[in-house]
Amino acid sequence: MFKKLLKSLREYKKYAILTPIAVGLEVVLECLIPFITADLVKQIEDGKGMNEITKYGIILFVMAVASLVFGAIAGKTCSVATAGFAKNLRKDIFYRVQGFSFENIDKFSTSSLVTRLTTDVQFVSMAFSLIIRVAVRSPFMLIFAFVMAFVMGGKMAWIFVVLIPFLGVGLYIIIRKAMPIFRRVFKKYDALNESVQENVKAIRVVKSFVREDYEQKKFEKASEDVRADFTRAEKILAFNNPLMQVCLHINMIFVMTFGSWLVVSTQGTTLRVAQLSALLTYSFLILNSLMMMSMIFVMVTISIESCRRCVEVLDEESTIVSPENGATEIKDGSVDFYGVRFRYPGNNKVEALGGIDLHIPTGATVGIIGSTGSSKSTLIQLICRLYDATEGRVLVGGIDVKDYDLESLRNSVSVVLQKNVLFSGTIKENLRWGNPDATEEELEEAARLACADEFINQFPEGYDTYIEQGGVNVSGGQKQRLCIARALLKKPKILILDDSTSAVDTRTDAKIRKAMREYIPSTTKIIIAQRTASVEDADFIVVMDGGRIDAVGSHAELMKNNEIYRDIYISQNKAGAEDEQ
Repeated sequence: MFKKLLKSLREYKKYAILTPIAVGLEVVLECLIPFITADLVKQIEDGKGMNEITKYGIILFVMAVASLVFGAIAGKTCSVATAGFAKNLRKDIFYRVQGFSFENIDKFSTSSLVTRLTTDVQFVSMAFSLIIRVAVRSPFMLIFAFVMAFVMGGKMAWIFVVLIPFLGVGLYIIIRKAMPIFRRVFKKYDALNESVQENVKAIRVVKSFVREDYEQKKFEKASEDVRADFTRAEKILAFNNPLMQVCLHINMIFVMTFGSWLVVSTQGTTLRVAQLSALLTYSFLILNSLMMMSMIFVMVTISIESCRRCVEVLDEESTIVSPENGATEIKDGSVDFYGVRFRYPGNNKVEALGGIDLHIPTGATVGIIGSTGSSKSTLIQLICRLYDATEGRVLVGGIDVKDYDLESLRNSVSVVLQKNVLFSGTIKENLRWGNPDATEEELEEAARLACADEFINQFPEGYDTYIEQGGVNVSGGQKQRLCIARALLKKPKILILDDSTSAVDTRTDAKIRKAMREYIPSTTKIIIAQRTASVEDADFIVVMDGGRIDAVGSHAELMKNNEIYRDIYISQNKAGAEDEQ
């Protein structure tokens, strides 16, 4: 897991290596200072002159300054390495998510991915910072101080060896109790993020139904769940500090009592005052190192679950990938379904599509209609491999979609999905999602074909009008027309409109369909619609029911032979239907 995460260091690896080196040198100097100080005290006891004492003073001053410099270098390199590591890790996770299929996204959920990119990366980077600096400093300090304690205090230093197993058992119990809580709390973070995301996204609905109190209570509950679990975990981890303090005080009592007794009883022959002073200093250094290690232990305990969650995303392989040497040229816009069946991942018992056989010639205009939940959208998502068929084959231009280079296939298939999405930026920038190199003339032509020029030209800034995130400053119908114009700019072989004109009036809907017939006759046009008026003039209409094709035919044929289509038409056009009869 850690090996996988460390791949995100890349160009910051040298800073991560320099940090422990600088820390090591800082520790060596810090550990030598008490030794030199003890020697200085010994010189004073022996009655040495000021020249000798001054020499020791200069040495101590130089060592202190050098230690400070190495500490500053370690601080700087650690900051650069940590910030760079967090940036790269966040980038790696985000890039990984960009390559996910719909199935992968469904597995993690949007809110969980947001948590992993923010909170989890933050915890991982904090742990990394402690590991390359404090986690190096503490063991170094512990080892050097331990050695020097034996040099200065002899057998008295064994007290530290006795205390370490006691600390180890205590820390083991703490981590065993705390880890399950941290695993649980990050899932609750996901729920908290989901509550915020859902509320902000649907704020207009919340306000229109006066549900602010309900949403506040929902958020408060999610927030309280996170607080309760973190409090429970922190209560367990809080035992870490008293444990360290107990060990510190036991050590100090032993060193002070037994050391003082030795100094007095042996009159300095076994242990001198200078040695006792140095031993006390090393005692503080050793126990301070242990306390810092316990702090690292706490932080790493919290971060392990975040590490696991980040690596889980990095290890996730997209369920839909381009084949090696996949076809890059799409001959035409013909679409063929042969015995296609499909089940959504995680719901293998329910068949969303069953026994689909359908053949659409290139350049045809095809309408797909059916009741809500009849899997109309599911059908068209198989064409550009947003999902893969569970059984059967889907062909575009006579070639199985699984044999195409994924980018080439999706560049040849424009889909205006049911949920229209615009991004923050100008109208021009949004339209150029369809073609980054589109000229001004091409932008205007696409907007005209989608009947979007009617309102764009009314804006004071025209195509430079700024669209807020999610397109909240344009109406539903305007958003749909901008999304259609964006799709047209791709100049696709296949254009799929998934109920994409539901928010425009019937006159504008008819104008858009007429423009598409006249200006892109060779493009295959698949129109999913709720109203029959949107598909009446199609070359043929597919009626879906319960994930299966119930009938295929023209408007006249279906009115005569298909009960589902006739019922839909009559319910939408009662007066017209009565006149026909």
